[in-house]
Amino acid sequence: MCIKSKNKKAFFLIELIFIILLISFFSYIILPKKIEPEFDTAIDRLVIYLNQTKLQALIDDKFSSSDSLWHKQRWTLKFFNCRKSVGGIYYTIYSDTNMTGHPNADESLKDPLSKKNIYSSNSCQENSSNSEYVLLTKKFGIENINISCNDTSSLGQISFGNDGNIYTRLSNIDNDSNAYLLENDCLIEFKSKNNETKNIKIYAKTGFIEKQ
Repeated sequence: MCIKSKNKKAFFLIELIFIILLISFFSYIILPKKIEPEFDTAIDRLVIYLNQTKLQALIDDKFSSSDSLWHKQRWTLKFFNCRKSVGGIYYTIYSDTNMTGHPNADESLKDPLSKKNIYSSNSCQENSSNSEYVLLTKKFGIENINISCNDTSSLGQISFGNDGNIYTRLSNIDNDSNAYLLENDCLIEFKSKNNETKNIKIYAKTGFIEKQ
């Protein structure tokens, strides 16, 4: 009797475990998914980078009385498309010290945690020198961005001045350092491959940056 009772109990436990596994499986398939952890991670890191860029701009004054285009060297976050054969979106944070309009790794800001370049070329390939967090599509499945304050013909950019102001573009005109000042709050919307959305809001008056 004792052996039969033990066998019955063991069989009941196996059945119970099987039912729990089935419920878990179907719940995973049927119930709506939460926002992907990778998506949140990418946005959280970009908020860190933006605050770091704002601070870097405050301590790194680019003004030069001998250079009428000095403002083009302001610290800037800029979004780019990867080359067509790769596809996707990435970003770079840099100061255009050589004034070419094309950022390179030497001009980029460093990740405060890993000390890697916050940079990629349009090949969008990972390497040990550059931060993986810039590869929005390849690493994090972010397929689309929209910047409400975009004043460029490209995906958009945000620049920070030593004066504490934020700029939506850097003028190509001599002595035009005050152009494209951010006057209204700017919303950067990110959309993932699963149509999840996250926003980063930049407040025009205070420069405060938050994830929404």
